[in-house]
Formats: sequence, C-alpha cells, structure tokens
Amino acid sequence: MRRWFTRVLIGLVIFGPFALWDSGAQSPESEWRFYGGDAGGTRFSSLKQITQKNVHLLKRAWTYHTEELPEGKFAPAPSSHIMGFACTPLVVDGVMYIVTPSNRVIALEAETGREIWQYDPQAGKTRDRATLRHRGVAYWEGPSATGGGKDRRILYGTKDAQLVALDAATGELCRDFGRNGIVDLKEGMINPEYPGSYQVTSPPAIYKDLAIIGAAVPEGQPKGPSGDVRAFNVRTGKLVWRFHTVPRPGEFGNDSWGGDSWKDRTGVNVWSMMSVDTERGIVFLPTGSPSYDFYGGDRPGQNLFGNSVVALDAATGRRIWHYQVVHHDIWDYDLPAQPVLVTVNRNGGRIPAVAQVTKQSFIFVLNRLTGEPLFPVEERPVPKSTVPGEATWPTQPFPLKPPPLSRLNITRDDLSAVTPESKKYCQELFEKLATGPIYTPPGFKPMLQITGTLGGNTWAGAAFDPTTGYLYANANELASFAEVVPTDKDHPLPFRRGGRYGEYGKFTDEDGYSCLSPPWGTLNAVDLNSGEMVWRVPLGEVEELKARGVPRTGTLTVGGPIVTAGGLVFIGATTDNKFRAFDSRTGKVLWEAKLEAGGFATPMTFLGKKTGKQYVVIAAGGGSWFSKTRGDALIAFALP
Repeated sequence: MRRWFTRVLIGLVIFGPFALWDSGAQSPESEWRFYGGDAGGTRFSSLKQITQKNVHLLKRAWTYHTEELPEGKFAPAPSSHIMGFACTPLVVDGVMYIVTPSNRVIALEAETGREIWQYDPQAGKTRDRATLRHRGVAYWEGPSATGGGKDRRILYGTKDAQLVALDAATGELCRDFGRNGIVDLKEGMINPEYPGSYQVTSPPAIYKDLAIIGAAVPEGQPKGPSGDVRAFNVRTGKLVWRFHTVPRPGEFGNDSWGGDSWKDRTGVNVWSMMSVDTERGIVFLPTGSPSYDFYGGDRPGQNLFGNSVVALDAATGRRIWHYQVVHHDIWDYDLPAQPVLVTVNRNGGRIPAVAQVTKQSFIFVLNRLTGEPLFPVEERPVPKSTVPGEATWPTQPFPLKPPPLSRLNITRDDLSAVTPESKKYCQELFEKLATGPIYTPPGFKPMLQITGTLGGNTWAGAAFDPTTGYLYANANELASFAEVVPTDKDHPLPFRRGGRYGEYGKFTDEDGYSCLSPPWGTLNAVDLNSGEMVWRVPLGEVEELKARGVPRTGTLTVGGPIVTAGGLVFIGATTDNKFRAFDSRTGKVLWEAKLEAGGFATPMTFLGKKTGKQYVVIAAGGGSWFSKTRGDALIAFALP
C-alpha cells in the first residue's frame, strides 16, 4: 500500500493537473471549435501544459498523409500543382476535422491521427482531381430536432460552390439540409450574361442556427457573379438573409458608385474568414476589392462596401456600421484576413474592438460597436492617376498607430545586397522602373507597387493574447510590378494591368528572393493598448544564404500564428519548411522542427481527451507562390 501511494504521489508531482485526467466531456477551451480558435478569431488558447521552459522537448506525435500529391492516390489535376494543403483543423470531443485541397472532409482520432471517416465530393475520381486552397470547415451543434441528444454537423463550401452539411459522427450527408445535404450556392448569384467562377475557399461563420458564407469570385473582369454574403439555416439549408456588398438603388452606399456602375458588378466579396461577436449578435466581414482589381475607370466613386470591415446584425444581415480602409481600390488591396475581436484598455476602461490587418501592412483598430478608430487615422492626399478615364480617390486612410509592419516606400537604399549577383540584378532592374509611395497609381511605364499584392499581411491574419493585449502578425517585404496597357476591342475595359512583367509580377531577383533588403519576412508583436510595437524579429532563414555567411534574412511567408497561455507563439509559414515556437514576450525562438513541406497554414492546439496531453498541429502542404515544394502531411506535436 505504501509503495502504491508513493507511486501516485510521484505521478502527481511530475505530471501535475493531468495525472488523474477525467476522460469525460471537455470544456471548449480545451478544444479548437472554430477556424480562429473561437468565434472572434483570436487564435488564443488558454492551454499552458507546453511552456517556455519545456517547449524544447516537443516531439512529433503522429503524422497523417492526405495522399493528394502527383504520385498519391488522390492526385490533383496538373493545373492545380500550386494548390497547397492550407487547412486549420478543428477538434471537438476528441475528433479532428480537416478538409483537403480536393475538398475531402476527413475525421481523425485527434490523439492518434487514425482515420474515422471521410466524405469525398469527387468520389470515384482518383486522378486529376480539381483542387483549391481550402482553409477549413465549420462545426455546429444544437438540440436534435427529433428530441433527445444533440445534432452535430460539419459545414463547408466546395470548389464547385456547394454548401455541404455532414453528420459529425458519421460523415454522412444530413439529408434534411438543402437537397439531400447540399445547397447550390450558385443559385441566384450567377448572371448568365456575365458568367464567371464562383467557389468557396474558407469556412462559413456560425451564429446560432445560421451558417454565414461568402465566396471567391472573378478578379479579372468588371461584371460577373455577385459577391453578396448570405446566411443559411444550418438545419434546413433555407436562405435566411442576403447582404448586398454592392449596394443597390435606395440602399446606403449606392451613391458611392457613379452612374449605374454598381449593376452586375463582381468582386466586393468575402473570400476570407468572418468573425462573430456571439454575445452581441454581430458578424464582421472583411470585404474584397471591386472588380476589375487594377482599373476603376468604369466605376467612379469610393465603391462601398469594397475593401471594408462591415458589421452586420448576424440574425438579419442588416448593416450596423462599416469602415472602408481603401477608397476606390486599383491595387488589389482586398481585406485578406479574418477580423480579430479584441478588448483593449483605454482611459481606465475596457473597450470591445476589432483589429484588422491589411495587405498594406496597416492594422486598423476599430470600436466593435460603432466602427470608430481607437487610434487616430489621417486621410492623406495621394497621387492622382494619369490613365485616361481613371478617377482615383484623392485621399486614403493612414492609421497613426499601430505602426505599419512593412515599409511603404522604396529607395535605392532599400534594395537587397545579400549576394553580389542579387545586388547587381536588383539595382539594374530598379533603375528601369518608376517608383512612388504607397497608393501611387500605376501608369503606362512599369513601376514598383509597394506594398505588393503579396506584401504586408496576407490571409494569414493575426493572433491576440487577451492577458497581455498583444497582437501577433507576420508580414512580408515584397513589391510588385505595375503597368497599365491598352486592351483589344473585345475587352470590356479600355485598359488592364500587364506589360513586360505581367499582371502579378513580383520584384524578385533571379533566385526568387525579394529585391528589398532583408528581413523579407517578420513576426511582429504589437501592444493594442498603447498601439506601440513590442518586438519585431526575422521569420525564417534561407539555408543557401546562411551557408554563405549571410545573417538571418527571414523568408516570405504564407500562413499565420497562434498564441497560448503558456507564453508561446506557434507559426510555420516559412519557405525553409520549419515550424517554430517563439517566446510571446520577447520574440526569441525557443523551438523549431523540420516539416516535409512549408507549413503554409495556421496551426492549432488542443488537449487530448484520453491522454490529457496538449497537442500542437499544423498542415505542411507547401505549394505557394513562394515555393514549388508540395506536401500532404498533417503533423501533431506533443511533449514526450
């Protein structure tokens, strides 16, 4: 008896609170029920079993392969070779839910990676499968309609614009939803006169019994599918409300579109993730650019609600407020990331707010109830366009705090010199190009756009620690080429972006490195209470340059961070295919692990229902605009 008691006592001392773990129901704080960790997208976990002191002990616990590689069982079509595995898994009641690039939804045992079930919308097709960069699924639960027990569903959208509802326990279609488990999202959204692609890349937002969803629509044509946001009943699939992202006559904001330029306009969509204030019943939309992205001569005006944070009554779709971060966008500065719902200290009080990161590398911090900025924002004059018919807006908003996360101008001193070859190439190229500060409109001579279309922040978004008020975000230092060229007579617009460097050309050297001086990728911590930068560190390293004695340059990044109560920021995102943990207070790297491919996704963390162990999971899919390496691995790490 004494020996047994001694063993139990030693176990309690060593393993602490999880030595006698109850394998019953878990609290939502132990799980990861939303893409952003919670409905507000904070990506914060209160778990602290993994700490700054023991994170160096993390080991790979299991690996699951989707087999969606060219040589795999579910090979993608050749045209889909860059479509990486970018999913952030959900974990509910010991089960993990993921979605693959070819839209298969798979349920796994969260602590072992063993497959439980899968739903395949392309069943029977094992080669040349259609794919897209899909970021995740949504989870909903409620009382069973038949009485007794719970109804638990997985909802997600597909490449061919189907909203699918699956039984979370079995993976079977919920036959009472839509038509046998599926709602065709294209219905009522496609104008036969102006057809175009319509697909879903992000999970719907869940509010009570509603699934609120947007879509990816064409960016290269002015008219086409609608970018409206809609809400569907999660039990029946019936449409509950529709918000016109391009206001119609009689609606607020229609006068921001000159003439009838609002009509049949595509773009102004929500392809990224939305956030929900469940307590107040508000859903926050990050809207995209009006199409065509790079010329607005056919749409004079500010073009609401393009490039805006829009707050809607989640139950009705009624607009509460909006805040436009780019007026009359011609730079493809759509809002790419989920708004983060935060609470900040101000004048001795606590203010509910929303923090929005942007491609321009700005962070807008807005009062969650009114949309008013919590830090001063200046409407500054910006250069006018010289392109015939183009009437750029005379001012653009510049937040004075927090500081931008990337540079907003380029001089010769900003060019890379990491190697003699790179220095020579970038300087010679720079001399051929016009330059100007951010929001300089492109003209008929090739110029550099700063930030570029993949500079600043991307869909990676940000994470927020409510205990410190720190917001964490990674950013890129990358400029784009911009040049306007005439079109042929069959084109609907007189001008488009193109020229010798292409529509989406990037200012890189012959090795694909950014022509801007390093660091090319950074991880940043900002105190949202004060609006000040806390720390900024390079994110990633280039092995070839490191071998030549070049200090840590950072790499261009795709994918975002999470933060935990253990004082850690976890992020992959880098082209060196590594997964890292940083000290959330200082930015010091405390741990790193090599992945099969780039972790170009946002990780997540959860507490095992049976083992009581904290796991950290990331998809290593690679295959971005920065890396040709592809992977199909979902990897879980835990303490030994």
